[in-house]
Formats: sequence, structure tokens, C-alpha cells
Amino acid sequence: MSNADPVSGRFTGRVALVTGGASGIGAATTRRLSAEGAAVVIIDVSAEGETVAERVRSAGGRALFLPGDVRDERTWDRAAEAAEEAFGGTDIVVNNAYALDVAPAHETSPASWDRQIGVSLTGVFLGARRLLPGLAARGGAMVITSSVHAMFGLPGRPAYAAAKGGLVSLSRQLAVEYGPGARVNCVLPGPILTPAWDRVDEADRARSVRATVLDRLGSPDEVAAAIAFLASPDASYITGAALTVDGGWSVAKDSA
Repeated sequence: MSNADPVSGRFTGRVALVTGGASGIGAATTRRLSAEGAAVVIIDVSAEGETVAERVRSAGGRALFLPGDVRDERTWDRAAEAAEEAFGGTDIVVNNAYALDVAPAHETSPASWDRQIGVSLTGVFLGARRLLPGLAARGGAMVITSSVHAMFGLPGRPAYAAAKGGLVSLSRQLAVEYGPGARVNCVLPGPILTPAWDRVDEADRARSVRATVLDRLGSPDEVAAAIAFLASPDASYITGAALTVDGGWSVAKDSA
């Protein structure tokens, strides 16, 4: 089914911006939204975003890659302008970019703290500031990728956990401020097998698997399905929600 006007050729489907779209959950979300008929603007600091965009286009979808840092307001201005020029506007924003340095608090430098908070949390604020008024006018949706780290403490992630916890609160705040025009929700992934797990050895992977109810790591595609649902008309009465996608990791405890 074509999403182009038969007379003007103008794209008439939904248009999504996906940050951190070069790999992992972001790339999977780009593929999923494209498969559902959306045009996608991928935002990432990695040039691999162009590879993802090319694969979407080769499969018959519409995608373009915009290199940029979500901490920079100019990135959001360029993204909004690119979506408007190429596809006619923005209907969906998926905030998925993050930064993580693993270290305890006393070994985390202020520069590292600022970078992690900046990419994971401040970047979402900047995107909301630039795009949510327009999303509200179009009846759009924003989906924010938080993490189970928002609810549970694991060693070595003070800035990451603080940012992810802030995202849950921010998503609720934005839902209240910009509803009923725009819906804002977040997902909380658990142990999802993304490239971030490349540094995790087999023993620690197995330990994480045992900590889930479903006895396996999740896939980026499974999180992308949840994101696509929250961004879709099927979730038209859902806003301010935090959807956990963790295979039961957060409800299972190894305790007598």
C-alpha cells in the first residue's frame, strides 16, 4: 500500500524521528516503524545510521539519516526541518539515544556524569521542547526509552540510573502538559541483547538470563514492537504510562 498522494506524490503516512537509530533498539524501531508504513528520520552520532537508512530504502521504505548529537539544540532544529522538507512534518518521536560509562559514583568524573545525563535525559528535554507543540497540533506521539535501571540499583551505573529514572518522571510530566493533543509514554527494557552486551562475558550473560522469568535475553525487535504499539493508534487511550519489557526480570527474585 502506497503512502503517497496519487496526484502530488507527497508522502501522506506517519513520519517518525528516531534518536540512537544506528544500532540496537533504535535500529530495530526504525525497521519496525518503516514496515508499518512510516517514513523515518534517523538521528545518531554514528555513521552507521546511514547503513540502517539504506537498508530501509532498499526494502522499499522511506528513511534518511541525520548525523547529530541530541545534546545540541541545532540537531533538533535540523531534524524537524529535514522531516518537514522530506516528508511533510513529524508525527512520532522516539527518544532512544543514551550514554553509559560503567563506574561507581566515586570513580565517575563530573565530565562523564554530564555526558551521560546530557545524552540520555537532557537530549529528550531538548527534543520535547522543539517538537512536542507540533506533535500536539498533529495528534502525534512521543515514546521514550527508559530502563529497568530506573527502578532497580545495579552497581556501576549512577548517572545512567539517574537519567533513566528522570525519563520516567519526565514522560509523565510531558503527557500531562501536552495532552490531549500529544501522547507521551516510555518503555523500560530489561536485559536486551544489543551491541552493548558485546563487553559482557558468557557467565554474566547466563546470570542475567537466570534472573528473568522467560529464561532468555530479549531482542531489540521485541522492544521495537512495544514502542511501535505505543506510537500507534492502537494505544490511543494510553499516555503517561511506563511499559516494562524485561521478560519478567523485574518481578523475579532469587530468595527463600
